[in-house]
Amino acid sequence: MSAAYIIAGRRTAVALRNGAFAEIEPADLGAAVICCALEDANLRVDQVDEVILGNALYGGGNPARVAALAAGLPESVSAMTVDTQCCGGLDAIALAAARVRSGSADIVIAGGLESYSRAPIRQRRPKHRGEEAESYDRPPFTPWAERDPDMIDSAAALAARLKIPRTQQEEYAVESHRRTGKDTAVEGELVEFNGLARDEFTRSLSLAVCRRLKPLSGENEYGVTAATTAVEADAAAVVLVASERVRESVIGNSVLIRGEVSRGDDPTCPALAPIAAVQDLLDRFGLSSADIARTEMMEAFAVQALACIKGIGLAPDSVNQRGGALAWGHPIGASGAILAVRLFHDLQRAAPGELGLAAIAAAGGLGSAMLLEAVGA
Repeated sequence: MSAAYIIAGRRTAVALRNGAFAEIEPADLGAAVICCALEDANLRVDQVDEVILGNALYGGGNPARVAALAAGLPESVSAMTVDTQCCGGLDAIALAAARVRSGSADIVIAGGLESYSRAPIRQRRPKHRGEEAESYDRPPFTPWAERDPDMIDSAAALAARLKIPRTQQEEYAVESHRRTGKDTAVEGELVEFNGLARDEFTRSLSLAVCRRLKPLSGENEYGVTAATTAVEADAAAVVLVASERVRESVIGNSVLIRGEVSRGDDPTCPALAPIAAVQDLLDRFGLSSADIARTEMMEAFAVQALACIKGIGLAPDSVNQRGGALAWGHPIGASGAILAVRLFHDLQRAAPGELGLAAIAAAGGLGSAMLLEAVGA
């Protein structure tokens, strides 16, 4: 099989729900990053073989196709939307890599797009005449109500079970904001859109502010708060996944997609699902956590990041070196793609052979991980 490379990657800034992208449809966010990524690689729209994008909140349809057409791609280019919830953006890139390695495609645009702001209002049709439609926030992620917890409740239960105190969670959140700062995106990473050129949520967060907050779930000692939970957000991110033949014609450093794993785990504790996925991935290549130079770990909750860092055995200083989602937000289907875009730009500037890891969990007990390697031009 041939190799698969990332040759370009772009993301929008992450906007708060009902913030700068409140009136923007997710497909328009996706089209913006698609156009910029193609321009970065000096590729024409008619050179693209396929578009694969993750999305969780659109409400059906195929937003990847809408985004592809909005970006001016030919009608002949196919498009597919992946819904594995939070894992969708990273899983889309994994599917693109598989397409390229198999020889069925040379250039695939992959990533994710999401808008909490424009998500449809959800209702279930009444089962019987005379009943009212029933509103709901999310679909079930398992067939068993008792094993399908609210994500915040699950995070709080995990903190209590692992004895990760609220104070430690808050310290992690403060550090995430500190690392993110006002502008830590590297050159060529962000696409300015609708006037937003930096992640909207990042602020100076103090422990004093954290400790005034009431728990969203759990007892005070181990509870999860607004400071230790990633906010709902809007964003899009894509990478261009290309074959060796295409890579040789592109100016600039590319990054090799060494491999990827998606695994299922206990649906009552989805936060820990990345641990098994990462271990499988490392075992496949005969690696250990010590071989990973930098990691982009999704921070849906501070307790999740802390538990996964420890469970995988990662050096804390190597994880989310430019901050994480606690400081910029969680645009569900786009979040995994944002991790990949950030990692791509960091590895472009790294020494050949340096390894990077992206990992994310999803509701229902899913975990996805991807291993990238710096290879230079």
